[in-house]
Amino acid sequence: MGSPAFYHTTVLLKEAVDGLAIKEDGVYVDATFGGGGHSREILSRLGLEGKLLAFDHDEDAWRNKPDDERLIPVKENFRYVNRFLRLHGYKTVDGILADLGVSSFQFDTAERGFSIRFEGPLDMRMDKRSQLTAADVLKTYGEEQLHKLFEQYGEVRNARQLARHIVMHRERAALNSIESLKAMIVPVMKGNPNRYLAQLFQALRIEVNDEMGALEEFLQQAAASLKPGGRLSVITFHSIEDRIVKQFMKKGTWVEEERDIYGAVRTKPPLRPVNAKPIEPTDEEVKNNPRARSARLRIAEKQDEQQE
Repeated sequence: MGSPAFYHTTVLLKEAVDGLAIKEDGVYVDATFGGGGHSREILSRLGLEGKLLAFDHDEDAWRNKPDDERLIPVKENFRYVNRFLRLHGYKTVDGILADLGVSSFQFDTAERGFSIRFEGPLDMRMDKRSQLTAADVLKTYGEEQLHKLFEQYGEVRNARQLARHIVMHRERAALNSIESLKAMIVPVMKGNPNRYLAQLFQALRIEVNDEMGALEEFLQQAAASLKPGGRLSVITFHSIEDRIVKQFMKKGTWVEEERDIYGAVRTKPPLRPVNAKPIEPTDEEVKNNPRARSARLRIAEKQDEQQE
């Protein structure tokens, strides 16, 4: 089956780029190039001296690269943002944007295995250079691993029952396609089948691509890579990601903060949230692009380490 034309409706386009407070001669990062919508908007606001480094480890994304000398493409995962900024001669930058959604193109390309709507392989790799596929996860993970995965990353209602069912039946079923997985789990599906499958697929996709580990590494490196006063603009699409981003922007950590003998936090967070609450898409945007419904935008500013 051939790939469809490459398209993607960018979510919270103006709001996310507005959040960067762009300077014409600044250096910016689009950490998730995807369909290129945010990159084009950033470039439209930059002057001739401005630069944009765009990251994406999905080879398909680069079909959409604009012909612009101010754009530096980096074909790597955003978890390595600090390393590749330095490689290109930039120790710090003025702003970083990340849109954590899966692109419409990825969902609508059957052979990528992201969508419940098409028959295709149980793949789900964003980066084809990586080894682990969704089929590997389903065939090799133990029951407890699968239970934890479905519960934490998919919020599947009967995660333990689903994990047990898969482990019990996977030896007799050829778990190599989306249809084979759907057929196997029919007896244990709860509620709306499409919603149930979407939650399961989300959990598998997050695991295959180590999305939470990559996000945590990215946030730490992004904070270190921003100049004082530089902005970080992040769009999330589910509560797990949003909690991580919110916690990091507010406290600079996900672990219990270290406190002194008076109960004060020892370390100052590197970022300061710009908005108390996340920015959500308008009713009009959701009407035009239903996939925007769950999007949440959080913006933070790098604090000057000298100011205490």
